[in-house]
Amino acid sequence: MKYDVKDLKLAKKGKLRIEWANEYMKVLQLIRKHFKAEKPLKGLNVACCLHVTTETANLALTLKEGGANVFVCASNPLSTQDDVAASMVKDMGISTFAIKGEDNKTYYKHIESVLEADIHVTMDDGADLVSMIHKTKKHLAENIIGGTEETTTGVIRLRSLERQGLLMYPIIAVNDASTKHLFDNRYGTGQSTLDGIIRATNVLVCGSNFVVCGYGWCGRGVAMRARGMGANVIIIEIDPMKALEAVMDGYSVMPLKKAAGIGDVFVTLTGDINVIRKEHFEVMKDGAIVANSGHFNVELDIPALEKMSKGKRMVREFVEEYTLKSGKRINLLGEGRLINLAAAEGHPASVMDMSFANQALSCEYMAKNYKKLESKVYKVPDLLDKNIAKLKLESLGIDIDTLTKEQKEYLDSWEIGT
Repeated sequence: MKYDVKDLKLAKKGKLRIEWANEYMKVLQLIRKHFKAEKPLKGLNVACCLHVTTETANLALTLKEGGANVFVCASNPLSTQDDVAASMVKDMGISTFAIKGEDNKTYYKHIESVLEADIHVTMDDGADLVSMIHKTKKHLAENIIGGTEETTTGVIRLRSLERQGLLMYPIIAVNDASTKHLFDNRYGTGQSTLDGIIRATNVLVCGSNFVVCGYGWCGRGVAMRARGMGANVIIIEIDPMKALEAVMDGYSVMPLKKAAGIGDVFVTLTGDINVIRKEHFEVMKDGAIVANSGHFNVELDIPALEKMSKGKRMVREFVEEYTLKSGKRINLLGEGRLINLAAAEGHPASVMDMSFANQALSCEYMAKNYKKLESKVYKVPDLLDKNIAKLKLESLGIDIDTLTKEQKEYLDSWEIGT
């Protein structure tokens, strides 16, 4: 078995943490039991480019129980939990290529490593795996039956490929499942982003001017949690509908150029490039804190910040203090990488339970239905999505009502009326 991890001696700690996460992933436990009995992924080589965390380890184990040969690499240079990566190799027998803090050369070498197998299914978080296949390894697509994508950023990239007629195999947009983006993006990102910022800085959120760039589901979650901790939340948006929604939700909404001069903490969650730029850094307060919780660090124009600065130093773990030529200081967190994974542990296991249930069941769906699918980006089937919600409720011990026969007939008819 090939692998590249920091230190296999860390496996004991990682195994305990993986077991802890598993306790909060009841839906995935049920799927694993089904997979173990049915083996729906038997013989499939699955390449996973995901954040290598305790929750991902439980997903990988579930895929393996389903009969798949699993190969895992990191989807972000700073998101790997080294003890987890070690346990995946030593205790689970899964080929893993991930080291926290790996440089770009190693990062892409690791992606290439998982593609050395005769891959049948790709499982992506940001579409870097798919992008490499489409750019430099097109021959691999001949054997690939399909894939899944976890993030908003990745789905944007894949839909661009589809529009241009370049997508080479079908992919299920796991991110677009209601049980993913309504929960993972909102509640998971909300809690874990604040967790990462606080761990990195120990800043008092209460009373601060907290600027959230982007009011998608991730932005909504961060805004909700920051306000819950007493912050004055300012929303930055380019979409008039989302901006209006933020106003109606009780937040201040303004252009970033205006917010830059009054903000204490800034977080980007847009999926786009250069959201915070030179003109924004120039007017920020001395000591402003800047973080990103979008998938790629390109949301922050870090090269511009470098050029504007006369020096920088690491003042805390995950905090780089840039001193501008004016003498003002800007604090960049986690190299602009996903702060919830760079400085914290990512989403809580109980919310990743639904996201990874979608990944596992979408993989099974692809294995059973790939011959009927075209080279397009597909939604997670509604029935599958609702079944995950149902299983999650059951795992929480919550019952809900069902429609009576009379109610079903009423909803299905036009004749009854009032």
